[in-house]
Amino acid sequence: MTQLPGFSTTAALIADPTRALMLTALLDGRALPAGELAYAAGVAPQTASWHLGQLLAGGLLAVEREGRHRYYRLAGAQVAEALEYLGAIQPDLCQTAPRRKPLSATARELHFCRRCYDHLAGQLGVAVTRGLVGRGFLAPAPDKQFTASEAGRVWFLAIGLEFDRLRPTRRGLARQCLDWTEREHHLAGPLGVGLLATMGRNGWLLRSHETRAIRVTPKGRAELKRHLGVELPFAAA
Repeated sequence: MTQLPGFSTTAALIADPTRALMLTALLDGRALPAGELAYAAGVAPQTASWHLGQLLAGGLLAVEREGRHRYYRLAGAQVAEALEYLGAIQPDLCQTAPRRKPLSATARELHFCRRCYDHLAGQLGVAVTRGLVGRGFLAPAPDKQFTASEAGRVWFLAIGLEFDRLRPTRRGLARQCLDWTEREHHLAGPLGVGLLATMGRNGWLLRSHETRAIRVTPKGRAELKRHLGVELPFAAA
């Protein structure tokens, strides 16, 4: 008897349109209740519960309980990365987006700047990564990694990122994550997470509470140009 590859079950789970929309709604790293995920996918609550059970059983989601409420999130960054990689295969076919309550983000905003689970993605994420490499702060390394130079370490410390306190995961300190809209790599891993958080604390970026979209402040526009030579194509917030 032929044994199916281990990814076949996972692929079948992701292939369902309802489950795909639920997974997409969770790509920003938040935990959402079943009602919001039902709304995002455009299905009834009972239907959503069945699909969420399938995703939990398949290891794609984790659930947190707060009193009587249950909140669902992606099982980990590796799930988000897998979804981003799949989206990069045929991005032009990804026409349907999960519904939001309220619907505030446009496709243009998401393509420009968004969260990829817990790090910066989109046109800005790729441009920042290019700037870090161009300034010699990062260098591409084998196994889809980046290495930070001493100049890079000094720069990260100078903008307030506690570089020396970062701890690599089993997948490294600074990873190359394929951006599904740009089809180039952006910075992920603990360093990518720290950089996004630092930019937010510094007032360069503003996160949306409703979507994965991120806005750039006037201060952020000036600082990104000064530090990394990043010229923004759209108006800042």
